[in-house]
Amino acid sequence: MRQTSASEAAQRRLDVIGLGECMVEFHSTEALAQAVTFHRAYGGDVLNALVAAARQGARTAFVSRVGDDPFGPALLAAWRAEGIDTSHAPLVPGENGVYFISVDARGERSFTYRRAGSAAAGMTAELDESFIASSRCLLLSGITQAISPGARAATLAAAGIARRHGVTVAYDPNFRPRLWAGIGDARAACAELLPCVDILLPSLPADADVLPGPAETLAPHVAVKLGEAGCRVWHEGTWTDIAPVAAPVVDTTGAGDCWNGTYLAALLQGAAPAAAAALANGAAAAKLAHRGAIPPRLPAFTGAAA
Repeated sequence: MRQTSASEAAQRRLDVIGLGECMVEFHSTEALAQAVTFHRAYGGDVLNALVAAARQGARTAFVSRVGDDPFGPALLAAWRAEGIDTSHAPLVPGENGVYFISVDARGERSFTYRRAGSAAAGMTAELDESFIASSRCLLLSGITQAISPGARAATLAAAGIARRHGVTVAYDPNFRPRLWAGIGDARAACAELLPCVDILLPSLPADADVLPGPAETLAPHVAVKLGEAGCRVWHEGTWTDIAPVAAPVVDTTGAGDCWNGTYLAALLQGAAPAAAAALANGAAAAKLAHRGAIPPRLPAFTGAAA
């Protein structure tokens, strides 16, 4: 976490700003080919993390574009109900992306997306510099980079603004092969952003193919999510392993995003990285027991990893 003085932190009115896309979610307990009933919700990796951070007490904001289709107003209302500032997620002409989830008996997911040409894909590098500068941390994602050239440019521009104003840049590569024309494009997008990154938040082995080297060589602070194996944190030249928290698995959707948001919120509240990671492991484990990207409101997880 980039160090700021107490007076500087007090002057920044937000803790975490995230830039990305959020879509309408329809999830079912059956395979999509047989499903007749779906539960409507919402999800998107950066927005999922912002919800988790807000539930830990962080002041959060979302930078995006929201389509003015029948879903748009309800999306904004739901995010505001979580305490997320949506002043820079305007309603614009267009459609919101939609995705469908079916989940097998082990909680593993199958996704079907309808997101091409979504309103959020229309993001550009024209961003409100003063707004980004008002935050302590900026959260970025490889998924945002992948959805359109404009969103990729917006991601890089936001990182540059953050660097100019002393805002910590956190980045989850979140590699999704189907979103990219080829692995080379994904690697290039990751490499172009890494010089601006203070906290790298990869999942392994999922993101291994896009990282241009060992994680500890790519950013001063790295938190590697390892699924059932827990996580590892690289900070001040040392790796620390944090054990997982056992939990029943109903749906893995959004667990890594919940981890990211909880971890960043804890760091911003003064927790040491290992303690923040233990908290994040617990929050992600609690999410696994619920379907969809956003779990119901739960008591804040405060226990240590097992």
